[in-house]
Amino acid sequence: MAGRLGGARAVLDVQTGGGEVLDFALGAAPGRPRLVVATEGWPPNLAKATVLLRPRGVAVVASPEDAPLPFADGCFDLVVSRHPVRPHWTEIARVLEPGGTYFAQHVGPASVFELVEYFLGLQPEEARTARHPDRERAAAEAAGLEITDLRAERLRTEFHDIGAVVHFLRKVVWMVPGFTVEEYEPRLRALHERIETEGPFVAYSARHLFEARRPGR
Repeated sequence: MAGRLGGARAVLDVQTGGGEVLDFALGAAPGRPRLVVATEGWPPNLAKATVLLRPRGVAVVASPEDAPLPFADGCFDLVVSRHPVRPHWTEIARVLEPGGTYFAQHVGPASVFELVEYFLGLQPEEARTARHPDRERAAAEAAGLEITDLRAERLRTEFHDIGAVVHFLRKVVWMVPGFTVEEYEPRLRALHERIETEGPFVAYSARHLFEARRPGR
């Protein structure tokens, strides 16, 4: 991402979160685009990203994740994102100039579902296959984008104690909605005993690297 920023003119970071990834990439980039804009929809992240990115000259725009992007057609030659909730392919294609590139890391299907299903039970097939890279490829192509690179990985994740499990579920709040220690104490105690007896609880996070291009010059 840093290398691509160095060769871009106008960049949009969609759903920037707290701005940490964009901030790091700008610091490591070999050059600086003339224009860098970021969007974010969650108010706590919006405030954090604004404080972090404003010193770098980045405009942070409040934009709900499910709303149209508040920019004119074809005004960016590079759109980036890390872990968008849902990529809005028609909007991404619209704001890219012809020949422009979308470069992102997405969360893949059934990510860390070993842990999710330990607490919630077997999840429906639709939940397990959501965010599948083949689905996203088809949606991107339907929006008129050409897929130039798509790489999927499942990455081993180890929880070595129950404190790590609690920390993770409090931080990634959508994994087990409404999670509290009190609500899930029996399952937590059972998992603690399992880790103490058998070793780390193993799950697999899913990620895919996505690169797409708007056809044109």
